Amino acid sequence: MASRSCGNFLDLASGDLPDVSRTPRGIPRVMTIPGIISDGNAGSDADSDSSTSVCRERKIIVANMLPLQAQKDYGTGKWRFSLDEDSLYLQLKDGFPPETEVIYVGCLKVEIEANEQEEVAQRLLDDFNCVPTFLPHDIQKKFYFGFCKQQLWPLFHYMLPICPDHGDRFDRQLWQAYVSANKIFADKVMEVVNPEDDFVWVHDYHLMVLPTFLRKRYHRIKLGFFLHSPFPSSEIYRTLPVRDELLKGLLNSDLIGFHTFDYARHFLSCCSRMLGLDYESKRGHIGLDYFGRTVFIKILPVGIHMGRLESVLNLSSTCNKVKEIREQFKDKKLILGVDDMDIFKGISLKMLAFEQLLHQQREFQGKLVLVQIVNPARSSGKDVQEAKRETYSTAKRINEIFGCPGYEPVVLIDRHAPRYEKTAYYAVAECCIVNAVRDGMNLVPYKYIVCRQGSSSMDEAMGIKPDSPRTGMLVVSEFIGCSPSLSGAIRVNPWDIDAVAEAMNMAITMSDAEKQIRHEKHYKYVSSHDVAYWARSFMQDLERACKDHYDKRCWGIGLGLGFRVISLSPSFRKLSVEHIVSAYKRTSRRAIFLDYDGTVVPQFSMVRSPSPEVVSVLDGLCNDPNNTVFIVSGRDRTSLNDWLAPCEKLGLAAEHGYFIRWDKTSDWEALAVDLGWKEIVEPIMQQYTEATDGSCMEIKDSALVWHHQHADPDFGSCQAKELLDHLESVLANEPVVVRRGQHIVEVKPQGVTKGLVAEKVLSMMARDGRAPDFVMCIGDDRSDEDMFESILSAVSCSSLPTAPEIFACTVGQKPSKAKYYLDDTADVVRLLLGLANASDPKSRHNTQFQVAFESAFC
Repeated sequence: MASRSCGNFLDLASGDLPDVSRTPRGIPRVMTIPGIISDGNAGSDADSDSSTSVCRERKIIVANMLPLQAQKDYGTGKWRFSLDEDSLYLQLKDGFPPETEVIYVGCLKVEIEANEQEEVAQRLLDDFNCVPTFLPHDIQKKFYFGFCKQQLWPLFHYMLPICPDHGDRFDRQLWQAYVSANKIFADKVMEVVNPEDDFVWVHDYHLMVLPTFLRKRYHRIKLGFFLHSPFPSSEIYRTLPVRDELLKGLLNSDLIGFHTFDYARHFLSCCSRMLGLDYESKRGHIGLDYFGRTVFIKILPVGIHMGRLESVLNLSSTCNKVKEIREQFKDKKLILGVDDMDIFKGISLKMLAFEQLLHQQREFQGKLVLVQIVNPARSSGKDVQEAKRETYSTAKRINEIFGCPGYEPVVLIDRHAPRYEKTAYYAVAECCIVNAVRDGMNLVPYKYIVCRQGSSSMDEAMGIKPDSPRTGMLVVSEFIGCSPSLSGAIRVNPWDIDAVAEAMNMAITMSDAEKQIRHEKHYKYVSSHDVAYWARSFMQDLERACKDHYDKRCWGIGLGLGFRVISLSPSFRKLSVEHIVSAYKRTSRRAIFLDYDGTVVPQFSMVRSPSPEVVSVLDGLCNDPNNTVFIVSGRDRTSLNDWLAPCEKLGLAAEHGYFIRWDKTSDWEALAVDLGWKEIVEPIMQQYTEATDGSCMEIKDSALVWHHQHADPDFGSCQAKELLDHLESVLANEPVVVRRGQHIVEVKPQGVTKGLVAEKVLSMMARDGRAPDFVMCIGDDRSDEDMFESILSAVSCSSLPTAPEIFACTVGQKPSKAKYYLDDTADVVRLLLGLANASDPKSRHNTQFQVAFESAFC
């Protein structure tokens, strides 16, 4: 069932929100020279992307939280702010050129009183280039702790609210707060953005409908989005009632980034299954056509800041902590885990595997320690409390069973651990294990690798020589984002306790030589794919995705969160009935070519025969002596003959022109070609039909077609590609063409195209002294592009005595050789009715048809 329209939320978010503090003194759209504020003014028109100010290159980073630390001095009552050096959003600046100005838009981690917001906003802008979004307390609570953490976060980690004890059910009030918060973020971006020059980079699932608000205001804004969490499979995602709104929000970006191919594949599958969108790879870049705009997909895991981590390694506090840890765990080997307190991190599963290891390998008892550092939970709720209780009870049981004086097998550090302390544990641990059941990226393995590489100060603290070989072992869950990039790690299924225990055993007992090889491989990757590389690569792809923004005409359509921008070439426009009727009336020798499926009959209609109204209007056009009308279709001649029998003067071209008939009284003419290849193709297609549920094979006189319209979209598309490759290989020396169309794979003789039909009809009219002065061709498929090309080439090559007025028109807004487009079949029939009325405006027949048409389509 289609999800309920949420357009009213967009109206609510833009009009009926509580008073939200605006950034003071009209924040400039352009920052020119530091310290000098330029009050650039963007036009109020939705498509006005102009600004008269000139500025250096700017990047606007939009995230839920600003990269700032805040603390209030209760003595003076003043707020003190400082940059959060550990924030990913601050670190990614290293990937931009030094002269780039970076502006941050987001919330603060503390709540600022309303009477302080204006002063704080000005200070943050002046001192840190940060623009705070002050969300009203009620909206903030419902937005972040409600919709984000209780609905999106579990769902994106594959947890469905099947019963009230496991996940909260969808709450439309929380969704409304999410939309409202995104609108407030958008308003803040609009206050500072110069849409012609600035690049806007939006981060994570908190702001998935923000691109819709920005694209609605600035049609050509340069907009990227990166999702830091997993994206679930379509079977999970489709359960979300507002699934379409979130997908369309992301598709209003120019570039969408994911950590892994799996996450991107799931997103593309959702777009295919729920929105009917196709995608293809172009020179290594995955592109998704969305109303004439190409939305690019980026797959690249985020990295760490090498310099920041290495500087912590050299701190005296880190070195002292290393010495303390080595003394505390003397003669023992450490396995380290660093995780948030979260039900998805698999902490208890890790402990169960460690318990199993101690049971199976008794020699490790008293010598092996699991140190589990638990970061504070990012949200509250019964699930977090349950995970915490289970973690503590499991650790307590293991320590009671295997512990002894001076030996505690599980050391649980459940407090705020300073960065230097974590770094020290990374440096000392023989093995690091990340056992999450589902995680977006998880940078813990990367940090471990860098810390095991060490530094001069760390070598001294560890008591090792500077040139000694470095080792480090990783056990990582196959369900985390960093897993594909760590080819030397031991990958595990976190649910398989025995396998995880064996992996830890292997990591501890592996030879130093192999550990060294694996570590070197990891360090080479992590050091070259750091956070700067990630940011630089993303921004380069965003620039590439936006390079043709001003080469196309664009306009917005759709209400509420269904808004999207149509982007087409300047010469490509919708064909108006008034325009073509005017040309139709001025001319007297007309050639009209019409495709069948998807043009005069809806593409996915279960009833393949034309309606009586369509037959009537076609008959009306044919009865005009100045018209030569042809239906040019891939359908077989028997079906076309039966369906269109009442139109006695209608020309038919069946099977893409293999058969042609000038009118009902004429005989069918067939091309003389060799069809022996059909004996090769038929058993192959039959094999794929049997293997692909929902597919079927169509046997024509001149061609064989495999249809996968009703098969699973992903499997059908995969099978179609495989069939195409198979047929091309076995038919390499046969006089045939193997092509892939819309949900079909077709094999037909060479030289049989719809374009040849158009050429033949036009040349025949010219030989008879009736060279057309009006040519119209309408179709919706790739095969119809041949007709468009033939008609245009006939004019350019002067094969006709005089150049006719040409109306090549595709159905649907998509790249085409045609100059015009119509939205759908109803538009096509409406246009044909206009032409039929122009031929015989007083016809009672046409008047009856118009009434029937309006009742059916309008």
